[in-house]
Amino acid sequence: MNGDLVTLGKDPVIEDNVVIGRPPDRDIEVNPLVIGDRARIRSASVLYLCSTIGADLETGHNVLIREQNVIGDGLSIWTGSVIDYGCRLGSRIKIHCMCYVAQLTEIEDDVFLGPGVMITNDFHPGCEKLRECMRGPSIRAGAIIGANATILPRVVIGPKAFVGAGSVVVEDVPGGVVVAGNPAKPMKSINDLKCKTGLTEVPYEA
Repeated sequence: MNGDLVTLGKDPVIEDNVVIGRPPDRDIEVNPLVIGDRARIRSASVLYLCSTIGADLETGHNVLIREQNVIGDGLSIWTGSVIDYGCRLGSRIKIHCMCYVAQLTEIEDDVFLGPGVMITNDFHPGCEKLRECMRGPSIRAGAIIGANATILPRVVIGPKAFVGAGSVVVEDVPGGVVVAGNPAKPMKSINDLKCKTGLTEVPYEA
């Protein structure tokens, strides 16, 4: 741990083979890494300098959080997932295993990313002007992204929207709407979803 440039809150649990405060490889001003209280960081995770992370962070194994991120309280990010640099994440976000959050992505409070979600930020990989137009999507509060969905750059996913598993989202999704398919298309309101197990009649309310 880079003790001079890392501020850890109270009562952290840090497992073996963790790197906290790795310097960024990019040519940027180096600032401290600040992590709030009660962090639990599991083995083989790597957290770069130049980010601010709130209280109650919990990582799985082999998690990577890059530099210049601003992250709220209660982030749960599971095994093999990556948050690339320059992202803005709210509070109580759950990121399941093997997800990729591309640079310059915005995710608001209470969002859920299922296993294998891929978030992209570049319409034209390799273009000379990619740095000028590169930007990730904006995922609004309470949205749910199903397993193995792919979200294209600059898309806005509305609050409490539901993206079905395996979908490819190429255009904005209204709040409270269920979309699915490739390309993803509106299917119904989230209020119209029924619980297939019968444990509850309406699992969500927009």
